Amino acid sequence: MNSFWIMLTGALVAASCGFLGCFLILRRMAMLGDAISHAILPGIVIAFLFSGSRETLPMLIGAAVVGLLTVFFVQLLHQSGVKSDAAIGVTFTALFSVGVVLISLYAQQVDLDLDCVLYGEIAYVPWDTWEWGGMDMGPRAVWAVGGVFLISLLVVGLFFKQFKLCSFDPAMAAAVGIPVVLFHYLLMTLVSLTTVASFESVGAILVVAMLVVPGATAYLLTDRLHVMLFISMGIGVLCSVFGYMLASWLDSSIAGAMTAVSGVLFLLAFLFSPRHGVVAKAIAQRRVRVQNRQTNPASH
Repeated sequence: MNSFWIMLTGALVAASCGFLGCFLILRRMAMLGDAISHAILPGIVIAFLFSGSRETLPMLIGAAVVGLLTVFFVQLLHQSGVKSDAAIGVTFTALFSVGVVLISLYAQQVDLDLDCVLYGEIAYVPWDTWEWGGMDMGPRAVWAVGGVFLISLLVVGLFFKQFKLCSFDPAMAAAVGIPVVLFHYLLMTLVSLTTVASFESVGAILVVAMLVVPGATAYLLTDRLHVMLFISMGIGVLCSVFGYMLASWLDSSIAGAMTAVSGVLFLLAFLFSPRHGVVAKAIAQRRVRVQNRQTNPASH
């Protein structure tokens, strides 16, 4: 039963991160997810200091606020003439450092340390359960990540056309009256909530990888957004299942194995994608050369 909860948690994290990661990739903001996943650290610490507990709701609120501040500062620096990658790097390192300082100041006084905040271990998920009315409802991580994933599905489902147009052509979206800035910050709020819901349970490595790799893999396999979303979620589930099996076989880190599987799946898509893969492009180029030789034999 423990293995089921571990795989279910990993699948929910990978699917929810991959789902939102598709929009980040289309907006060429893939590394902003990495920035948010680190920059929310001070929000988690401050929320803990105010609430005095590590309950999910205060953490989500603190992370969402700091996640939005991260996006705001990145946008502000970029509009002021700073390159986007530099703006992301400056913002998330500064906020992440603030979080580390806060932890170092208060780690001896409160139940908060670097291990529990930065290096979540998915193997411990089955033992951190939620009880309601005297009943064991299962791991807290499943409810937290599953709840945030459901919110993301509902929000994106309700405003799919707006998110789609804002991702592909923000200028046209603004021209037809869609509040582009509002949907930008709404997406970043969902990313922040998903990140903090996953952060402590599975660790930063898996969260950052799943925000980028499943969406990037799906991007190589299709040119249609709704298909890309489903493929990215499916890849996330495969990463969870096969990653757990690999970790059990090697007796290694589960989150690390899931991330490694995602890298292998991306490599396979990069090589063998029907339209964008290296092999497909090489075959197409060879066919063109053969056709040229057949139509113009004298030139050869």
